[in-house]
Amino acid sequence: MVDRIVRFLLLSRRELLVLVLLFLASLPAITTRIYSSDEVQYFAYLRSLWFDRDVSFENEYRYFYDRNIAQTPDFHEAFLVLETPVGRRINFGTIGSAILWSPFYGVADAGVRVARMAGAGVPADGFSRPYIAAVSYASAFYGFLAVLLGIAAARRILGPAPVLPGIVVWIGTPLLFYMYVAPPFSHAPSAFAVALFVTVWLRVRGTWSVTGALALGFSGALIVMVREQDAFFLLGPAADFVMDAARSRGAVLRARVLAAIAGASAFLIGWLPQLLAYQALNGRPGPSHYVTRKMAWHSPHALQVLFDPAHGFFFWTPLAVACLIGLLILASRGPMTRAAFDAQPADVRRVAGCLLLMVALQVYVSGAVESWTVAGAFGQRRFVAVTVVLIIGLSALWQRVVGAPGTQHAASWRAWAAGAAIILCVWWNLGLTALFGTRMMDRQRIELGRNAYDVFVTLPSMAPELAWRYLAARESFYQPAPDAPGCE
Repeated sequence: MVDRIVRFLLLSRRELLVLVLLFLASLPAITTRIYSSDEVQYFAYLRSLWFDRDVSFENEYRYFYDRNIAQTPDFHEAFLVLETPVGRRINFGTIGSAILWSPFYGVADAGVRVARMAGAGVPADGFSRPYIAAVSYASAFYGFLAVLLGIAAARRILGPAPVLPGIVVWIGTPLLFYMYVAPPFSHAPSAFAVALFVTVWLRVRGTWSVTGALALGFSGALIVMVREQDAFFLLGPAADFVMDAARSRGAVLRARVLAAIAGASAFLIGWLPQLLAYQALNGRPGPSHYVTRKMAWHSPHALQVLFDPAHGFFFWTPLAVACLIGLLILASRGPMTRAAFDAQPADVRRVAGCLLLMVALQVYVSGAVESWTVAGAFGQRRFVAVTVVLIIGLSALWQRVVGAPGTQHAASWRAWAAGAAIILCVWWNLGLTALFGTRMMDRQRIELGRNAYDVFVTLPSMAPELAWRYLAARESFYQPAPDAPGCE
């Protein structure tokens, strides 16, 4: 079993053990709490389907609202007043996270019922602490799997590559926040779904067999069910497939056509749970019109999503700049060693180009959303889905830095300089996480000067105290600031 896992992940037993131990050591940092309307919506799918066998969310929304969770006028209006065309409460979320969380939720439900038989008083209502904890730990687990799959994908493309870029992306991007501070969002499951899809693509693209196309279709359906905007990731492998099919002739071309039919069929079958949920919820197999009307398909905010100093991805997550530089270098020059799937350099450049296309499409769709700033949330959270791409890009950049021609002395200096830059990027992400959690920053925007001072000057002296509070008295962070009453 372990041998099959390490072969699939292209890891040694020691590497896998170290990574698993790191994740296990981080488990106390996971926050088992629901506090925002997005989290309520995703959780409501799971709780309602598990206990009520329907997609009527009135009781779930009322439960959280009555307990001062997401208790704002906007929440009440959107989720306890407005109705869908078939008379149900609105849900802007999707079913995919509930599907991924369900094994953990089921274990929690069984554990609660056994505990009640032994005399425990914990409610078996789907809302009590074990259920929330199950969802939270599930998201963290899927985020960790995204890191493992990202490392495997990097090695499949680049050949031998260190695990360090995966660890750096893990703690140096908003993935950290949505694994540990706010896990009931859909972002960690989204990172996993995309990483799984990319991993399957890299494994099947050499032959494009019918079996491989089926796996790719089902994993693509999972992506869309977790977060609809992630559907644009499907276009990267689709472009790769079209370029391959365009050069095929005769029996090979017929095999490609069969693979395309198989992949499309698998996608539609895999997507059926979401379509059925939409039909029951909205009276049609599609999302609420409140979602679609928020889209401006000419993407007027695409550049701002990346470069806006108050909200841009590159300002929230400067590590992403290094990752994308690495991907650009890979697309233009290819790898420095033979890829694990034995592809030619030109083929690897095509893979890198498809990965860049995926990122560009995420920029496009994020810039098309009315709420492109995602103000009030941590980071440009919609880009958590590109975790696997960032790991590949950073691995490619590191390979270039340490493997470039030159003297050993020059290589050492390059490695030290790159390492220092990476440490600064990681500390920036950790610092912003701390500032956001302690309300030492404006949660609506980045203020570069003020935030930089606090991250690099104020926080170092506070770090031990904050770390202790986070582990031993986490509830102390939940108290609203005097100028910001109520829940987020």
